[in-house]
Amino acid sequence: MADERRGYLYGLTAYVCWGFFPVYFKLLKPAGPVEILAHRVIWSVVFVSLLLAALRNWRFVGRVVRNRRLLGGVTIAALLIGVNWATYIYGVNSDRVVETALGYFITPLVVVLLGVTVLRERLRMWQWIAVGVGAVAVAVLTIDYGHLPYIALLLAASFGAYSLVKKRLSLPPAEGLFVESFVLAVPALVYLAWLNGDAAFGHVSARHTVLMVLSGVATAVPLLLFAGAANRVPLVGLGILQYVAPILQLGFGVLLFHEPMPIARLAGFALVWIALVIFTVDGLRSRRGQRTAADPAAATAEPATALPPR
Repeated sequence: MADERRGYLYGLTAYVCWGFFPVYFKLLKPAGPVEILAHRVIWSVVFVSLLLAALRNWRFVGRVVRNRRLLGGVTIAALLIGVNWATYIYGVNSDRVVETALGYFITPLVVVLLGVTVLRERLRMWQWIAVGVGAVAVAVLTIDYGHLPYIALLLAASFGAYSLVKKRLSLPPAEGLFVESFVLAVPALVYLAWLNGDAAFGHVSARHTVLMVLSGVATAVPLLLFAGAANRVPLVGLGILQYVAPILQLGFGVLLFHEPMPIARLAGFALVWIALVIFTVDGLRSRRGQRTAADPAAATAEPATALPPR
């Protein structure tokens, strides 16, 4: 199998796994969102520790501990991903899967806004149009919900900020997940100790206990698959694949969990999708133009729909 094709397989598998998260986290009830989050953190540390032990790759820990700036960045990343995980689990187990899907649909637009406000990047005209359409979509959904879709906005903001911090840290996926989970493990253990006999873990069924333990595996495996894809697939290809997860989540929310989708809410989602189409097409055209400027022969070497190389 060609390396790039294998990368697409890794990426698609990762996003399909993330797309099935609503079904998985529903199975963890009656445990509360914070208890689920605590176990997800702890078992992620255990699973990744075993993986790193097998690979005999522990030298990075000393590098992180000795570098205060890096340790501070990892701590911020851990807090952001903790907020993201907690918000997502709460959204799923409070029957708001559709709103969580919305959060991951608008995440690319939030990342663009962070690029403008934090990194002082300049947007092209069509990017501004996409952001504007996305803002109108949020306004429409706010009217439909009767309040801001805060779960969706918090998911998008926390993951967008997390992505920005991770970009600056440049830690490998497994090592980064281990350190971030380790930072969150102390408060997670304190919370579980405080729960004591009120915890659902170990008191529901054997299947429930196993699923709680496997939440660490469910967290780490898609991330490692995504890392394998990121090293093989063009960035534009990954950008298109990222919509697989929220599409699946939206489908589960409406078709499996029977969450309401009135006309106004559907209109809001339609505006989000229009914004994403504008954003994606503009990205494809921009990268095509950059490649043509660098190599004029490339304009005739491939069809207009071809993705740029890594």
